[in-house]
Amino acid sequence: MRASLYVVGGSAVVACMLSLAIAQKSTPVPKGPLASPENLPWPAPVRANDPKFPPVLTPAEELKTFHMPPGYRVELVASDPLIQDPILAEFDGDGRLWVMEMQGWANGEKMTNDFGPVNDLVILEDTNHDGVYDKRTVFMDKLVMPRAFKILDHNCALIGEPPHLWKACDTNGDLKADTKELISDTFATQGVIEHGANGLYWGMDNMIYVSEHTWNVLPANGKFEIVPTLNRGQWGISQDDAGRIYRDVNTDALFTDYIPSKYFMRNPDVTRTDGLYELLIKQEDTFVWPVHPTLGVNRGYRKEVPRPDGSAYYYQGVSSPLIYRGTQLPKNLYGQAFVLDGPTNLVHLLSLKDDGTGRLKAADFYKKGEFLASTDERFRPVSLTPGWDGSVYIIDMYRGVSQDEPIQTAYLRNYIAEHRLWEGIHKGRIFRVVQDKTQPVKKPAMIEESTTQLVAHLSNPDGWWRDTAQQLLVQRNDKSVVPALSQLASGSPDFRTRIQALWTLDGMNALTPALVTKALDDKSAEVRASAVRFSEHFLADAGSPVKAAMLKKIDDPNWQVRRQLAASVGELPKEERVAAVLAVLQRYSDDNITVDAAVSSLPGQEVDAVQRLAGQPKVSADALTMLAAAVGKSRSLDGTQKVLALALDPKLPAPVRLALLQGAANGLSGGEAQRAAPVAGGRAGPGISGGGGRGRGRATASAVELPAQPNELIALSNGTDAMAAPAKQLIDHLSWPGKPAPVVAARPLRTPEEEASYVKGQSIYTSVCSGCHEAEGQGAPHIGAALAGSRLVNGGAETTVRILVNGKEGPIGTMPQMGATMSDEDLAAVLTYIRGSWGNTGAPLHPSDVDEYRQMNSYRKTPWTDQELLPAPRRPASP
Repeated sequence: MRASLYVVGGSAVVACMLSLAIAQKSTPVPKGPLASPENLPWPAPVRANDPKFPPVLTPAEELKTFHMPPGYRVELVASDPLIQDPILAEFDGDGRLWVMEMQGWANGEKMTNDFGPVNDLVILEDTNHDGVYDKRTVFMDKLVMPRAFKILDHNCALIGEPPHLWKACDTNGDLKADTKELISDTFATQGVIEHGANGLYWGMDNMIYVSEHTWNVLPANGKFEIVPTLNRGQWGISQDDAGRIYRDVNTDALFTDYIPSKYFMRNPDVTRTDGLYELLIKQEDTFVWPVHPTLGVNRGYRKEVPRPDGSAYYYQGVSSPLIYRGTQLPKNLYGQAFVLDGPTNLVHLLSLKDDGTGRLKAADFYKKGEFLASTDERFRPVSLTPGWDGSVYIIDMYRGVSQDEPIQTAYLRNYIAEHRLWEGIHKGRIFRVVQDKTQPVKKPAMIEESTTQLVAHLSNPDGWWRDTAQQLLVQRNDKSVVPALSQLASGSPDFRTRIQALWTLDGMNALTPALVTKALDDKSAEVRASAVRFSEHFLADAGSPVKAAMLKKIDDPNWQVRRQLAASVGELPKEERVAAVLAVLQRYSDDNITVDAAVSSLPGQEVDAVQRLAGQPKVSADALTMLAAAVGKSRSLDGTQKVLALALDPKLPAPVRLALLQGAANGLSGGEAQRAAPVAGGRAGPGISGGGGRGRGRATASAVELPAQPNELIALSNGTDAMAAPAKQLIDHLSWPGKPAPVVAARPLRTPEEEASYVKGQSIYTSVCSGCHEAEGQGAPHIGAALAGSRLVNGGAETTVRILVNGKEGPIGTMPQMGATMSDEDLAAVLTYIRGSWGNTGAPLHPSDVDEYRQMNSYRKTPWTDQELLPAPRRPASP
């Protein structure tokens, strides 16, 4: 009798043969990591049928499910039981792999999150140098749903454990944290895990960036400063060789920051932030190619989600962008963007193109097929990590569940239950991407190296080495290496070395005017754009040559340099800003990003700019609109009156007056002057939490009190031309002596379209529903439940659609499926009436809402119960 035992994740595969007849005989132990098979079909056809109950695979079995382009494979470098539920990883300066584990996520059949102290940050080591991690040290345990970490020098780390941001250190060399310092207690809150702060990504500009949160972290003199920012992105951050930050959200694969958020933060009255979080590829231009049916996704009920073969055609939860800056994979991958789509079990590759003037666009790298796609429904790539060896590491949480339970659709919860995907948890794998020409790389030992040795790594062609060296140098702040850094910054033949040496000097507060002036004329546009930012340090010095050199960049041939100039002139002395901004706008106001950067440069000076710009022979309507919007948003009486005077001046051209009216109206209303983000085919789009929008709104929109009735504006609002609408909107947000206070309706406000639906719904209710529920919704004993004041009626709109489409069991009896045969329009109308009558305060429904909820619950064949429709309150998250 024989048996084979496979142990994966500690070292290599161990094979043992046992026999009852003879003594145990050992066999040679193979060296090196397990690898996926090469040259499987690619692009692979979609597997026709998935098993009803997808099995939990061993790491060796999972590797066989991976389809990659010819020449590529992945190697298993770590797996369960050595690691459990990994969500993030990063290499330290000595090449050790730090891994954040989230064991508390989605436990049991109900997939509840455990907000107890059950999660770990661990450090993995490969002690026998065979390419497989075999040693685990817990750096910090008893963490509550941690979301982020950043390795610091000398075995320290920042750890994001909402609501805390900690700095933890190992002071005795055992790789176990023995000190813990609170940096902030506002690192998001415990709650829905999918929408919590994350990132802690050290950017080239030495800002530590956070996604889906309202502040970043700035390391300064050994301390960490909290820096307010605008909420952008959802899960993951990366950067390119120019230091531009990249993020993504939901079904939008890639955004970049041409303009850092700090510029928009300095002017609270900016109403549009183009250039920050700029979408690089439209949803309709990018497709995914899973290799098995992927109906187990949150929106799997939607008709447009799957292809006929059952595979999703667009992202179902894109995350973790990584701009590849390594040296081991083919050169045509350098600078390209990897993204993950865990719900569809794949790693996607995008190509990034610069049009030669600083404008970027992304496209699918492959017309068909994925960089990596798996037929294993539990393959859940959640993040990507650049390696010191020039490769990319894929962090696989290995879970049947990919969506946080509190925001699962009913459809997905049912799918998970039917296929038992909640089973088989507390696994996890980490894979290394390799290809035919992968070469060994000497393991780093940066933590023990001198600062002089670290400077040499800034010339490494691999981005991981340059980034890590920069971060260590900035933290150590050893001024003895400033001459060596200055030499690299001015004389290195590689722009990547020049730019990172400059940013390293900036992080050490060691830049000189001479270095910045030279960098402003660098042949690399990326270096010139950074040099414009560096110039800000010297703009207050009237005698500095840097100011004149920077202002000459107004006619730089590259858009990125000019856009940065539009932002940086806001750091000029106040009396010089308006003239500099107008010079930019008179040349380049056809570019929205330049306009928004320029407006950000004028906090409190927008009125002056409006008055001077409105009289110019060639005026940009967009620039005027954005400046006037900032004035309106500020709620300055003097500024509002001055903009109104210009807008009502008949001597000005009509387009100028219209732009001023529209801008002021939008600013006063507290709205965001933004372009609509493209959303294709009913996809979720960037407007969800973490999308951050394209502007920055005001929470309240109180009226500006004028000293007298604006008769000219009122007359304009009564006209029939294009100016009437913005004039009416302005009047709604202005008040004056004797103007009646606005009437606040007791019922939910309805648009004219919604009001027509409400009236139609009343007729339907009278003929179909009132027999059981009575004319005033009071209900009839033993016949129909009361609708007036009902928790079910006033709750979520989905609940009411469920009841009418599928029926409901209750103490009175079974409510029939009255809405099952109604059209979406009729069902929306009757529910709009019910939810808006007899004191009910539910919002109106639209036919599209009804269609969505029908699809979401199409799996349901029996009536609902009160327990299902009114579930017990969720246990609140731990403080």
